[in-house]
Amino acid sequence: MDPPCDQFVSGYGDANAHFHVVGDHPGVHGGAATGVPFTNVPGRRLQRALAEAGLFTSVGDRPGVERTFLSYLHGCVVDGKPSPAEYTEMERYFDAELRAIAAHVLLPVGERATRHVLGTYTAEDATGDLEPIYYTELRGGGWLVLPVREPSEWEEGEADRLVAALTELQRTDYRRESDLGRFLAGEESYFVR
Repeated sequence: MDPPCDQFVSGYGDANAHFHVVGDHPGVHGGAATGVPFTNVPGRRLQRALAEAGLFTSVGDRPGVERTFLSYLHGCVVDGKPSPAEYTEMERYFDAELRAIAAHVLLPVGERATRHVLGTYTAEDATGDLEPIYYTELRGGGWLVLPVREPSEWEEGEADRLVAALTELQRTDYRRESDLGRFLAGEESYFVR
């Protein structure tokens, strides 16, 4: 990919991820200095919760990930906040990355990422109050979505809510795959979502 900016924070993690953590842009969730998403103070708060839930093996500037991929809606480093036109320009890069990773669960972090993921990849209402749906499993078009409140706004016990939601989700068949191999000649499996 050749995004239209001088400094770009690309996705980071397992290309065969089960979980895809989606942030807003490097100005909100860090990464300009490290080149890795979610490496500022609120990002580290999120990293620690994801480690406790078993999605990270270590926390830091180059965290160890386990079945997890991190990226941004707008990966370019800009002064201030990206404009609506800049978000639109970067949408194709994010969408290509999202579809290439093809994770089973999307974890949009913060209001902008949550509204984008809900409005683009689910039939959920993306215009209403988001508070009731944070840390709640939602079904999307081929993905499960678990929205995460902005870590810089977390209150007491909120990291525990995320850990509990992810722990419970991992106890289920979150991949929601079916073996259609029975329709093929031979003994091969053919899994689809």
